[in-house]
Amino acid sequence: MSSFTGPVSSSLPSEEIVRSRPTCHIIVGMAGSGKTTYMAQLTRHLGSECYIINLDPAVTHLPYTPSIDIRDTVDYKKVMSEYNLGPNGAIVTSLNLFSTKFDSVLKILESKTSTIKHIIIDTPGQIESFTWSASGTIITSSLSLSFPTIMTYVCDTVRCCQVSTFMSNMLYACSMMYRSRLPMVIALNKIDLQSSKIIKEWMDDYSTFMDAMECTGEESYYNSLNRSLAMTLDKFYSTLKRCSVSGATGEGVEEYLQCVDSARSEFFEGFWKDMETRRDEKIAKGEAVKKESLKRLEKDIEDDKKLKSEDGGEKGEGVKGDDDGA
Repeated sequence: MSSFTGPVSSSLPSEEIVRSRPTCHIIVGMAGSGKTTYMAQLTRHLGSECYIINLDPAVTHLPYTPSIDIRDTVDYKKVMSEYNLGPNGAIVTSLNLFSTKFDSVLKILESKTSTIKHIIIDTPGQIESFTWSASGTIITSSLSLSFPTIMTYVCDTVRCCQVSTFMSNMLYACSMMYRSRLPMVIALNKIDLQSSKIIKEWMDDYSTFMDAMECTGEESYYNSLNRSLAMTLDKFYSTLKRCSVSGATGEGVEEYLQCVDSARSEFFEGFWKDMETRRDEKIAKGEAVKKESLKRLEKDIEDDKKLKSEDGGEKGEGVKGDDDGA
């Protein structure tokens, strides 16, 4: 299975050290979901407690001031021109270039651990350019090996009130959670425009979603597919932390932070234990490989000694024959 977690280092920091570090929020969301606007509200609320990173190389205006900005390192338009790429290809390439220097970012973050409580990371609106790219894997893996890390998926509540859009968003959230193995918080955004009550009811009660399906008055392949998917995702919903927020007014930020605290605990209960297990397996495998290599080396040395001994014996016999002939 492909996973954000990537290769496991044999030199992970201890759980005690990681627990003392700030929580890393990787904020993702579809274009138009209000992700960046909500981030602005969140960072205003947290103030000096947070450290902000912008990973969107194509954005022209940000409603917050990032501490680290990919645009200071990579020129998106120059990448597009130099490599003859389209907009999405240039975003992916810019992220790839930035990820090669991400060890420097980690060093900066580790130096700030005593003064901040949250690391907030804004990702490109073209969500797949981060969640499905090699650079997204490298960045998320690096962060989750050093800090308690969660993913926040920002949904457009107005659009999600439509059955098909709701199901599409939940499938995407499920795929990201499955791929990353990280705790996820669903932030139902734009509640100043539309209540999220019906969406939460759909997630809590399968029959409520079925009733909404019936209200469409359609009996098609897509409705049948939605029913099947809803049954499949019913257990998935129980693992999700969800909250209602507004990027416009700031409503729901405290509820979101409570969900983050819960997801942080889940990180150590699930993800970190898994990482430690895989690290131990990697170390054990490495030791086994070393022992096997040592055995092979000893055998090669022994075979080499035998070969030299045999060669020496043959040469000695040849010399003796020459003397006899003389």
